[in-house]
Amino acid sequence: MIDNNSIEQLKQTIDIVDVVGNYVELKKNGSNFKGLCPFHDEKTPSFIVSPSRQLYKCFGCGAGGDAIKFLMEFEKLSYPEAIEKLASQYNFTLRYTKGESGGNTERRILETIGRWYRANLEHNESAKEYLAKRGVSLASIEKFGLGYAPSSEETLAFFQKSMIPLGRAEEVGVLGQERGRYYARLIERLIFPIFSPSGMPVGFGGRTLTNHPAKYINSPQTKLFNKSRLLYGYHLAKEQIYRKKRLIVVEGYMDVIMLHQAGFGTAVATLGTSLTNDHLPLLKKGEPEVIVAYDGDEAGVNAAMKAALLLSRHNFDGGVILFEGGMDPADMVNAGNANAIEALFASPIPFARFVIDRMVSSYDIHTPKGKEGAFNSIKSYLGSLSPFLQEEYVPYAASILGISGARLKSTHKRESETSGHSILTLSDIAEKSIIKTLLKTPSLTDMVLDVMDSSMFLTHRDAFEALVQGRENSELLQIDFDDSVKIYSEEELKKQLIYFLRRYYEKALDIIKKYDKLPLEKKMFYLRKYKDYINKLKRGELVPYESHSTL
Repeated sequence: MIDNNSIEQLKQTIDIVDVVGNYVELKKNGSNFKGLCPFHDEKTPSFIVSPSRQLYKCFGCGAGGDAIKFLMEFEKLSYPEAIEKLASQYNFTLRYTKGESGGNTERRILETIGRWYRANLEHNESAKEYLAKRGVSLASIEKFGLGYAPSSEETLAFFQKSMIPLGRAEEVGVLGQERGRYYARLIERLIFPIFSPSGMPVGFGGRTLTNHPAKYINSPQTKLFNKSRLLYGYHLAKEQIYRKKRLIVVEGYMDVIMLHQAGFGTAVATLGTSLTNDHLPLLKKGEPEVIVAYDGDEAGVNAAMKAALLLSRHNFDGGVILFEGGMDPADMVNAGNANAIEALFASPIPFARFVIDRMVSSYDIHTPKGKEGAFNSIKSYLGSLSPFLQEEYVPYAASILGISGARLKSTHKRESETSGHSILTLSDIAEKSIIKTLLKTPSLTDMVLDVMDSSMFLTHRDAFEALVQGRENSELLQIDFDDSVKIYSEEELKKQLIYFLRRYYEKALDIIKKYDKLPLEKKMFYLRKYKDYINKLKRGELVPYESHSTL
């Protein structure tokens, strides 16, 4: 954990005008600065930054806080990520408790070797010729920090000259060790630096420029690098993703680079792996439409099917695009077909429809046995979707199979709908009452926000967020005018909050118990913390909100 005193010293070092000014055009306005709010659309500036108070405040949407809060909100970072990014920008060395380094030493090693790789590219003609052949511009080479890794001997000599311990270089995945001897993992390869969502270096990918059987390889798993949780290019794409509400997932580094070069700045790529559950938190940031754009070969179609199954079951908006004719996005951009790519991105096949189509195509539905197999597969798949998507796609699936929708409807309810029906009903009533209470008694809002946030709402999250942000929302209006919804007294509201918090932390406790990837020390810390919270709630005490989404 980052030492609290270190955080306070960082706060005294940074200037909120400098931090916000990197993202918002600010103009002097008396003793303050003023600009257009980056958190909502407005034509008249209502966003104020106060250098004397080191705070920002928007009088249009209500957003406000310090420099750390601004970075968290604008770049969708966790609290530690925002602190570490600010520390990096101000060349401030953070201190960590219990001997933790927070990865600062490892990142400095990665930055050093990354600069060396970039310098090597300038002197390697074969790498430059390859990039020119693929149509990669000098601006893109600089933007993505491309480099070149020479022989193992040269790499080892560089580390020794730079006085970087070879053991530390091994820890960050640049070197390996065999029979007591070190060797460079990336040899004679074009280098693609890989960054965390906050823009910190975490590893490298390399494409062979010889005839090595492994065309692409990535850094091995380290404490900084987990390919199942990273997306190549995300640190460069995220601002446009949040603004355009669209995220394009492609298969390779070169696809991302060339799409960005052609103006498709929301493109990212998985790192040699399919989309997994671990990618979902990153994909959800900013709630964009997700477009999966893969090659039309067998491997691409299978990967697209896996992605469509995963994303549809988690209720993502978006769809699938397959590039046919042996052309990938990088090839199409290089051939000058950017307009054709834009047309494809404008009309993806919705995830659920793509899955149903692929399921049908894998059976001969003109035979009774094949039709039964397709029916069973589709029935099981529909049962994994949200009720809304089930209703949407039952008619479509029924029409393809040539059966009545009733046969699918009778069996497509999810288990969670039946087993949790009474809980959902109680939760629905309680959520509406909390929202209506705050509508009628705004003075209680701070008490609620101190102990909970919208993530605790199962059915009326959008309405609660609209209430807090002070914006119009049709669901909010319905709750306001629904006479059957009870308005709580302050004491009743407190009891309801205790109910919500107990449910939240009991669920969080279960998640921590089952989460094997968490370091034991950290796991025990959260187990003790949440048990303490639950005990306090049982005694009728409110506890401050604690998110477990970033563990």
